[in-house]
Amino acid sequence: MAASSPASLLLQKQLRDLMKNPVDGFSAGLVDDSNVFEWNVTIIGPPDTLYDGGFFNAVMSFPPNYPNSPPTVRFTSEMWHPNVYPDGRVCISILHPPGEDPNGYELPSERWTPIHTVESIVLSIISMLSGPNDESPANVEAAKEWRDNRDTFKKKVGRIVRRSQEMM
Repeated sequence: MAASSPASLLLQKQLRDLMKNPVDGFSAGLVDDSNVFEWNVTIIGPPDTLYDGGFFNAVMSFPPNYPNSPPTVRFTSEMWHPNVYPDGRVCISILHPPGEDPNGYELPSERWTPIHTVESIVLSIISMLSGPNDESPANVEAAKEWRDNRDTFKKKVGRIVRRSQEMM
């Protein structure tokens, strides 16, 4: 992808903005300085949640037609959450392609729109960590445990948080 494509120029601007005005709760940078379409993101577990104090790494991959299509986000750190697939992919409405939901679960207004930025995406992921949606889970086992065995869920997340702190 040429360095002067509209998508790459927008991503370069969003990266510069985040460097100049960091946002509490996460940091972001490029996986490789030669590719503005792949970002490393570190999310700090939100205060007063089960993930409080954890450090969770993810890769955000942007399509060539960004911002018309959403990026994908995949945790590379261990994560146990109803809205994170076992392979680490994040499943939240704003990361779903724009338009009608083929399954009828989401309104078009809840899905991706080009007004979203890296900041709004990561803030949505932080919000997801604060309040899992177990109605349409990406990780059925995590959702079942969240609903039916909250103590076991809390212990598992606590171990993940401790391991993430040891990795830093």
